Amino acid sequence: MIAKLANAAIELRGVTRSFGSNVAVNQLSLKISPGEIFALVGPDGAGKTTLIRLICGALSIDEGALSVGGVDVVAQTATVQASLGYMPQRFSLYPDLSVMENLQFYGDIFGVPANEFKRISKKLLEEFSLWSFRTRLAEELSGGMKQKLALACTLAHSPAILLLDEPTAGVDPSSRREFWRILYRINRNGTTVFVSTPYMDEADRANRIGFILHGSLVDCGTPEELKGALRGEVVQITCSDRAAARRALRDESCVRSVEVFGETLHALVVSAATTIPALEQGLVAYGVHDAVLTKIQPTLEDAFVARLTA
Repeated sequence: MIAKLANAAIELRGVTRSFGSNVAVNQLSLKISPGEIFALVGPDGAGKTTLIRLICGALSIDEGALSVGGVDVVAQTATVQASLGYMPQRFSLYPDLSVMENLQFYGDIFGVPANEFKRISKKLLEEFSLWSFRTRLAEELSGGMKQKLALACTLAHSPAILLLDEPTAGVDPSSRREFWRILYRINRNGTTVFVSTPYMDEADRANRIGFILHGSLVDCGTPEELKGALRGEVVQITCSDRAAARRALRDESCVRSVEVFGETLHALVVSAATTIPALEQGLVAYGVHDAVLTKIQPTLEDAFVARLTA
């Protein structure tokens, strides 16, 4: 076990991993501090899952250097893995085992002593509101409860670092919020959390965020830094015919990008003050007469979309 994390919880220096001609992770360098919550955001196929598997030693690197708690992942894979809790996208619970039996299985895998497991299991199941369901079969749990049990299994050996690959994908919003409340409690006890997520509201909860595209880290910083680095201003458009408004705005040379955000559109422009009057005229000419245009503060999703369309 890595008793104390040295310098960086996770450090990658020029890490590359290819699958044939496909470069999944490309010369990626990143340092995660002990006790940090780091969120990795990127589209499908960007390299998120490959990167997490490299960190936990499930895949080998082609080039570069990778360490966890100052320990080289390639040279001492088993030592590193003993100090990691890895929850893949499709965490395999055993449906015909109870909640406690699933947890016991993972405790046994990591050699947790019986007395220690008794203490840890009760603490985890009570903390995750699963203690009263400890005899229930895993297949009988709701989606949110299954995710909490999967996280509890990941924590059975008290790892110093959690690697979570889209842990709340497909889970309802209420369960996602509860899952993140649990993550915060775990993090307050000193555990480092590295999580990939498709949800911008989740990424906004992290200490730092990395945007990954085509295997490369294209941006990294706090949520405030990433939103503040957006070059331009965001105009929100509310109207009845969003499809027509989007087509009209795409024809405007002053609009850098326009995307659907829920029931509205967000247009990235150089200056909202000088652009809004021209956009209003353009929308009316296109037949959109009920549009309301407002300058708003950029969201994390605005910053991400701007990187995608740069």
